[in-house]
Amino acid sequence: MQIESCPINGKRVFAFTSKKQFLEYINDQKKILVALNAEKLNKKSKVLDKIINSNIGYPDGMGAVWALKRKGLDSVKIAGAEFWLDIIKKNHKNKSIYLMGSTQHVIEQTVAKLKSDYPALKVTGYRDGFLKEGDKEKLVEDLKQQKPDVVYVAMGSPRQELLMNELMSHYPALYMGLGGSFDVYMGLKKRAPVFFQKLGLEWFYRLLKEPTRISRQTSLAKFLIKVIFDKI
Repeated sequence: MQIESCPINGKRVFAFTSKKQFLEYINDQKKILVALNAEKLNKKSKVLDKIINSNIGYPDGMGAVWALKRKGLDSVKIAGAEFWLDIIKKNHKNKSIYLMGSTQHVIEQTVAKLKSDYPALKVTGYRDGFLKEGDKEKLVEDLKQQKPDVVYVAMGSPRQELLMNELMSHYPALYMGLGGSFDVYMGLKKRAPVFFQKLGLEWFYRLLKEPTRISRQTSLAKFLIKVIFDKI
């Protein structure tokens, strides 16, 4: 399956026209799924750019969708906080997963809820996101022994992308960075109401809830100026 993509600020972004198309495209992939929003697209990092361009960067924010449309490509926003569960829903009977991130309490609750929601799901292993000295080596060995099909890493960006890239070199699989998605799944963090999501204003809702995010939203404004004046 061929999916159109184009570079935006030196980062390749795939233009998926639906979640179904995205699910079909990654079915047998051993790549890292990287959520791209205006903030990440604005970030200058050769290391992160290399990881994105070697894997599958998808539009997780409206800024990325608008930029793709400015380049002549139709796309929809794919919310990573939902899409990781779409992957599980589609594959829970035939693929196994490994989870890491958040606190030990939250990851244990997440695993318990997943097993309740998807009784046939095979969780080969899990751990919190606080790695101490020597933990990476143990993690690599665990992945090699357990052989999960999908590895979810919820540690925030760019930390999760750097770790997934390192793990991929030792154990190829489908990896996906999730940020705070475990907290959302457990109801500890709320997403914007559907009304805001449909209007592409989820960022505005988060700003209203967390005024301290103003510096991050400034990044969105700068990125949109680039989009408008075709400087991407």
